[in-house]
Amino acid sequence: QVQLVESGGGLVQPGGSLTLSCAASGSIFHIVAMGWYRQAPGPQRELVAAVTDGSTDYGDSVKGRFTISRDTAKNTITLQMNSLKAEDTGVYYCHGRIYTSFNQYNDHWGQGTQVTVSA
Repeated sequence: QVQLVESGGGLVQPGGSLTLSCAASGSIFHIVAMGWYRQAPGPQRELVAAVTDGSTDYGDSVKGRFTISRDTAKNTITLQMNSLKAEDTGVYYCHGRIYTSFNQYNDHWGQGTQVTVSA
């Protein structure tokens, strides 16, 4: 079993900053990638930012404003969100592609945390 536990989120004014964190725990053999996706009202979940062993990837709408970092020793990631806009509002989900043995991996999701950007 693998668990992803998120923290952070909340209400912030436009132009403000927030920090999200996610910690992976459980039967972890190797973490391929961890990242954040968000879901505005509607069915589609979009990539915000992700980090693998050697690289980071960002959604076009957040480039230059958000920064993702990873603590490999602690199996955690942090998303620093600056210059927030109303369109950043949504539920942010932590994702992890995690091996639980040398030949088996699965995609895991956190429970989601609400980010609301509003005056």
